Formats: sequence, structure tokens, C-alpha cells
Amino acid sequence: MKTEKKSEKMNTFKKLCRMHGLRITPQRTIIYKELIRAKNHPSVEMLYKKVRKSFPNISFDTVYRTAISFAEIGLVRVVEGWGDPKRFDSNISPHHHFRCIKCNKIVDFNYVPFDELAVPEQLRRRFVITRKRVILEGLCEQCRNRKDKEGRK
Repeated sequence: MKTEKKSEKMNTFKKLCRMHGLRITPQRTIIYKELIRAKNHPSVEMLYKKVRKSFPNISFDTVYRTAISFAEIGLVRVVEGWGDPKRFDSNISPHHHFRCIKCNKIVDFNYVPFDELAVPEQLRRRFVITRKRVILEGLCEQCRNRKDKEGRK
């Protein structure tokens, strides 16, 4: 991640924490830094393992509650887990996801036509739509290659 972008995210972190009455503790700071460093949409378990390297006594519950509170104030987004543990995304700009149905890898992508999808009238009448996302599912390159190799045996 570029330094400017990281410093912008840290400024947003501090601003949103203050705005929502969350103290900026070393634990919250390291958890957020791990979230913005991660490229794999980490689960709380993944975050916990990373954060424990800096804070060996931190509890799983603290990491969980912190990640959820970050999602509640808009610092991160919860990515659909399809029955799996919640996964978190520090990229809060509009984008979409591809999820591998074999290994559960989640990849961000941008595609303007998806951004411009119209919300059906019947939904607009019934609900307040706050965000649109497209989620594509299939096999990632690694899983597809493994499947192709298995098929050739």
C-alpha cells in the first residue's frame, strides 16, 4: 500500500473513532493497521493470529468486537461469508468481489457497468437501498488449474 494512502486511511481511522466516541488505543490501532495491510479479506481468526504477534495477551473477543465496531462506524465492511466466519474489507470505496467456491479466496474488482446497475422499481419502493455490490462466484485461477490437472490424470 502506498504511504500516502496508508496515512490517509490512518487519518480516517482517527477521525471516525473520535466521531463515534471510540478511544484510539494501541490495540485498536494495530488491528486497523492489520486490516489495511491485509489483501485477503481476513476473518477475525486471521486478524487475531497477526495481532497476537504484537499483543500476545490480546483476547480473541477483543479482536472480534473491535472488527465489528469498525464495520459499524464505516471503517471496514463485512464481506459475505456464506456460512463461513465473517471476513473484513478495509477497502470501503465502491467495488465488487469474486469468491472462489473451492478455496474461499475473495478478490476485489472494479467494473463500471456493475456500478451503474439499476435497482428494480419494486425494490426501490419497498426498501432504502444504501449500496450496490456484485458478487461473482466460481473457481480462482489456482483452483481451476488444479481441477484441470486432476482431470488430465
